[in-house]
Order: sequence, then C-alpha cells, then structure tokens
Amino acid sequence: MARKSLIARENKRKRLVEKYAEKRKQLKAEGRWDELDKLPRNSNPIRLHNRCRLTGRPKGYMRTFGLCRVTFREMALAGKIPGITKASW
Repeated sequence: MARKSLIARENKRKRLVEKYAEKRKQLKAEGRWDELDKLPRNSNPIRLHNRCRLTGRPKGYMRTFGLCRVTFREMALAGKIPGITKASW
C-alpha cells in the first residue's frame, strides 16, 4: 500500500487539473504563454500519474482495469475479475 500522503498529493493534483482545465485550454488557444506560466505547476495534466485504485501503487499500472499488476493478478486468481482466466496450453 502506498503512503497516504502520496495518494493525497495525487488527488490534490487531480483536483487542480480539473479546476484549471478550461482556463488552461483558453490561454493556449489565445497564445497567452506568459499568463499560462503563472498558473500552478500541478494544474498541468502531464504531472498526473496513474495509480492503482485499491493500493495506490504507481508502477505496473494496467489502464484497462485501473489496477496495478500485483493486485490484478491476485484478483484474477481469486476469480474476482469476470472473463479473466490464467492461460494454459
């Protein structure tokens, strides 16, 4: 499990991105780069990092499921993800 502070920081970034999305889009369209520089750095969507929904783990993230590889494997083996079976041939 990731530290609570890191998960909270990521959530704060997510809120800032949503808050400034419209303003950022408008400033980019008008080409007002100096005003764009004055916006908070964490309002840039590039600074967001995908995290596992259950554990908050930042690495090994599987976009289609929203889980990290470790959690995905545990849930798949337990049969908690429909349609996923272990490969065997």
